[in-house]
Amino acid sequence: PWGIFVDSTDQTVYVADRNNHRVVKWMKNARQGVVVAGGHNEGNSLKHLHFPTGVFVDSSGSIYVAELLNHRVVRWLKDAQEGTIIA
Repeated sequence: PWGIFVDSTDQTVYVADRNNHRVVKWMKNARQGVVVAGGHNEGNSLKHLHFPTGVFVDSSGSIYVAELLNHRVVRWLKDAQEGTIIA
């Protein structure tokens, strides 16, 4: 894990899993996380992440991911299969 975000409303934890190129969501008391961004190995397409190092989730459930080696910030809308570059 490289970066985390904790949703104080429901205590969900989002983990930027850098070396696995994904963001994983952990609900309170969960025994297993759910991949919510990336998870298709490293790459630079909009379905890939490459060393995610930061994560933030807004009030609508959109996930913002800072990627080290793609040099970008990507927004993943709730339940999206790929992101959108925003910076």
